[in-house]
Amino acid sequence: MEEKNESKHLVELDDYLKTGSHIGTKFKTGDMKRYIFKQRKDGLKVLDVETIDSRIKIAAKFLAGYDPKGIIVVARKTYGQEPAKQFAEAVGGKAILGRFIPGTFTNPEAKKFIEPKIVVVTDPESDKQILKEVAKTKAPVVAMCSTNNNLTTIDLVIPINNKGRKSMALAYFLLAREVLKERGDIKKNEEFTKKVEDFEYKMKEGQKEKMQRSPRDSRDRDRRPDRGRGFQRRR
Repeated sequence: MEEKNESKHLVELDDYLKTGSHIGTKFKTGDMKRYIFKQRKDGLKVLDVETIDSRIKIAAKFLAGYDPKGIIVVARKTYGQEPAKQFAEAVGGKAILGRFIPGTFTNPEAKKFIEPKIVVVTDPESDKQILKEVAKTKAPVVAMCSTNNNLTTIDLVIPINNKGRKSMALAYFLLAREVLKERGDIKKNEEFTKKVEDFEYKMKEGQKEKMQRSPRDSRDRDRRPDRGRGFQRRR
């Protein structure tokens, strides 16, 4: 993806469109309503790309203030695992991929106990077990959130398509690069040695790319959108 340093955006806004970063689900929570730009004829909600861009910047500044070793990024779904792994490697954090073992954050006697200072969540719905544990630690949570997510336990939201292979690659690529810039580890975009493609989940031979839908989209297709309880914590 070609970048222009004079742009006020992290990448050309068209790159968000090309990767489907703005495409939400057919389900909408009251919490995410403010981030929705419009609804398509097929029922899918559309997120505002300007907001996606600005929120990645805000999240990067927030994360840059923490000790890298205390940054934990989690991803249970397949398409989010490689992006999360690459992000952790880039910023010096730790990635927890796939199944989460209960007690990892809350039981000091656990074999793989981790004390998080801040947690980055790829999908609050699939990573809900982790959110329950993080709440007990009081560590802040930054989360990639689609239109179907509830934000009760989220501190800072990045509204984005958190189910797409390319959208997650772009999001974590930009977040990693901006964290390094905020720290002063790099000064220019060109100094970031990783590419967007490095963050993408690699498709296996014969594997077909598909949208990793939220269970709610099929269960609640005909239900009225949840009004939600609004923002209870800082976003």
